[in-house]
Order: sequence, then C-alpha cells, then structure tokens
Amino acid sequence: MTEFLLALSAFLAAHVLPARTGLRSRLAARFGERTYLLVYSLLSLALLIWLIGAALRAPLVPLWQTELWHYHFALAVMLPACMLLVGGAATANPLSVSFRSAGYDPSRPGIVGVTRHPLLWGFALWALAHLLANGDLVSLILFGGFGLFSLAGMMIVDRRKRRQMGAEWDRLAEPTSALPFGAWFSHPAARRWRPAGFAVAVGGGGALYLLLLWLHPRVIGPDPAALLL
Repeated sequence: MTEFLLALSAFLAAHVLPARTGLRSRLAARFGERTYLLVYSLLSLALLIWLIGAALRAPLVPLWQTELWHYHFALAVMLPACMLLVGGAATANPLSVSFRSAGYDPSRPGIVGVTRHPLLWGFALWALAHLLANGDLVSLILFGGFGLFSLAGMMIVDRRKRRQMGAEWDRLAEPTSALPFGAWFSHPAARRWRPAGFAVAVGGGGALYLLLLWLHPRVIGPDPAALLL
C-alpha cells in the first residue's frame, strides 16, 4: 500500500504543481510549448505506468461485491471515453487541457461542441467504469481520485482560462458547455464537425477501444472481451 500511495502522490503532484507554481509557463516559455507538452506527456505516462503497477501489487481489500452488470457498464462506457480521449487529444482546444490551441474554429467546434473538456470527461468516464467494476479499496482511491480530479479540473480550468482570455473566452466558448451535449440544443454551431475531426474521434476512439480490449488481459490481467462472447 505504501508504494501505491507514493505513486499516487507523485502522479497528482506532477499534475497540480506545474500550473500552481508557474513552473509550466516558465518551462514552456524556455523550451517551447510543444517540447514541454511532449516531455510532460512522457513523464505522465511513466508515472501512470508506475501507479497502475503499484495498484496491482497493493493488498486487495474488498468493499463491495461486483455484479455482471458492472462489467457490462464498464464495456459500454469505455467506448465513448475512448472517443473523447482521442478526439480531445487530436482537436485544437484553447478552452481546456489539450495538446494544441491554434486552429480552433468556434463555428465548427467538433468534439469541443460535445463538451468543452473532452479529455477530462474521457478520464472521468474511464475512472467511473473501472471504479464500479473493481469494488476494492485501492480501486476506490485510484479511480475515485481520478474521477474527482477530472471533474474538479473542469471548474479549475474554466476559471483559469476565463481569467487569462477575458472576453475572448466568451466568444470561443459560446458553442460549448462543460456538461456533455449541454450546448447542442441551444447553439447550432455546437453540432458542426470537420469531417476529418469526426473520423478521428469515432474511428480513432474505436481503434483505441479495441486495442485496450486486446491489451487488458496481457498487461492488467482480467479479460473484459470475454464478456462479449
């Protein structure tokens, strides 16, 4: 349990301290935004791998009995989660956590019209799916923490971006909402996609979903695809 708590603390610190201390802006200014994001992404991936490994090695303390519908729910929720993750990573989005901000068009926001925070919602859904399907103490801490971190992050990012961008935030965020599909019925532009963006989100998200189904029994242990047979 000690290793798991250390790994979790390191992961959370890596995602909180750079923005809170101003380290992110200083490093991005010195080395460039793309270089910073590349190094930061590799560091985050390494910490995530350590965290997952530490969680698998931690003692099992059951909290509730998992049911078959928990696994079916996880399989269903992970598909839109993958689409949000891939679409969010591939789409320019100056309003949230993103790999790039240049090129965002509020008249055709694509997945940003589905939700202003596609990456954060993708992680939140991933966390919810795995929380229900496990039912032990480490999973509650890990996935519950991830879920709360993602949801709280949306409010924090909105507040920070509003302060930084001023009136420009209102213009760019008009066809979006933090809640998924919240802007679809109030703003027609929210439903407009570039064809390439739609193909990447749906096709790329589906490909990631299948890849994770294949990797899961080989890396994590349980085989979620067995439930589909």
